Amino acid sequence: MHHQKRNPLVPALVALALIAFLAVSLIKHQQRIADALSRYGAPKNAPVATPSAGASGATAAQRAIASQRAAENRAALAEFRARLADRLANENARPDEATLAFKNADAYHRFLDRAEAAGLTIISASEKLLSARVRANSNSLDALTDDIAANAGDLAEVGANYTATAPPLPPLDPRTTAGQVPVRDNLLAAIGLAPGADTSTWGNGVTVAVIDTGIHPDATFGADRVRALDIGYGLAPGAGADDSHGTSVASIIAGSLADAPGLAPDATLLSIRATDDTGTSDMFTIANAIIAAVDNGAQIINISLGGYGGSIVLTRAIDYAMQNGAIVVAAAGNDQSTQLVWPAADPRVVSVGATDAMQQLMLFSNAGWQLQITAPGYAIQAATTDGQRAPFTGTSASTPVITGAIAAYMSQNPGLTAQDAWAALQARADDAGVAGRDPEYGSGVIDLGWALDTDPARVDMAIASHAYDATANTVDVVVQNRGATAMAGATLNVTAGGDQSSYTIPWLDPGASTTIKIPATADANGQMLLRTTLVNPDGAAPDKVPANNTRASVITLPKE
Repeated sequence: MHHQKRNPLVPALVALALIAFLAVSLIKHQQRIADALSRYGAPKNAPVATPSAGASGATAAQRAIASQRAAENRAALAEFRARLADRLANENARPDEATLAFKNADAYHRFLDRAEAAGLTIISASEKLLSARVRANSNSLDALTDDIAANAGDLAEVGANYTATAPPLPPLDPRTTAGQVPVRDNLLAAIGLAPGADTSTWGNGVTVAVIDTGIHPDATFGADRVRALDIGYGLAPGAGADDSHGTSVASIIAGSLADAPGLAPDATLLSIRATDDTGTSDMFTIANAIIAAVDNGAQIINISLGGYGGSIVLTRAIDYAMQNGAIVVAAAGNDQSTQLVWPAADPRVVSVGATDAMQQLMLFSNAGWQLQITAPGYAIQAATTDGQRAPFTGTSASTPVITGAIAAYMSQNPGLTAQDAWAALQARADDAGVAGRDPEYGSGVIDLGWALDTDPARVDMAIASHAYDATANTVDVVVQNRGATAMAGATLNVTAGGDQSSYTIPWLDPGASTTIKIPATADANGQMLLRTTLVNPDGAAPDKVPANNTRASVITLPKE
């Protein structure tokens, strides 16, 4: 019987093929783990996984190496889990939750298909946001860690689900409100409108969504102008002590009664409750609410809620609103901070700070270069619950002023989108603070009266502000042309302490500002009394708003 000789190279080739297979598998697995570790919190040079230490055909040395690498991988995953847990345990986030944003629809659907088998609990998910909100407690964090590591290439972001609430107010007392003027029931006058203006049709044809605590029934909304949407918290507004918040917001936007007047009393309202029984919302819920608002025809979306933490999920929702012609208006926050809360911190959002009835900045109002505009937000009379009325204060109150102004402008200029209307209002904001855009006032203070004035011969030269410049030790007088045509040659008369002086205002295009610097001189009390009067040049038409041609300020100067 003939026996075929065994080729001595075959075992070697098999071993080499096995090693090559193991190497390719290792590289792919390493890449997945390394991607997850670097993207979601673990060091980029963390050890990674290897194939099984008991692979058939491997030498003892190979099995030993594999065993060592497996141990290193377990340590790396443990570190990754700890870092992920730390990231999700943010004090400003929902406990035991994570949000996952996927790169594309296929990745999103693959996750939905495997989630249950992977031991993951989906709290909610959104096809349009390609995102999911998942449970991430002690029982599920291992499963979440493993899934992220194994599918890192599918993920655009893994993050905490940051909370959002109605921005709380600091204590309001004489130290923080001295010299500031409440709005009360004079909202129209505070934004440049003449007394008795007929606003009955303002907002007609415009749909405004209020993402908040829900809107309670009230006579100021009439019988059929409010429609509620359910995104998970039901149709009814919250019943807690602070759940009148959404009702107050809505009344400033679209109230129709004299005791709770809004700026767009003929607008349609979408009430979207986005808060739980504690009055708390979160960014995933707000993002879903934005999608729902747009899908139900909202052109303007008011969010007088905020929190310190954004996400790709929220960014995608704002993208969706903008792509569909809607605009998001949100409160800057009441922490006297130099950063804005989210979603106001997104530069595409119309972020709103708060002033008093005389355009003086409220001390609590958050500031920052993302801030777009300010509006009255101090003690505005608004609807609450059970037909009651109460003063409403904060950037929560100033935000619906801007929302209502956009709706009013749209109804008076048919065919404009919400984004076009916002651009027109921003271009005709009253300059305040230092000349031009600044972190405290944004583009200025809303002036709906100016924005709606179509008189091509309008004349309105205004003293916009008195602002102390510590660097130059001057008090800057900002003059703005709020007319419809350019003007030059106006005279600014200044009385500073006992000194008097006059300055000629240079050429100013409509909307433009200039600054006159007055040397700062303190009296015995460390203060400077400044009085300024603006006189238009001879031959100019009568000034439309003569009240803004004079301004007096008592400025406390720093001690030397």
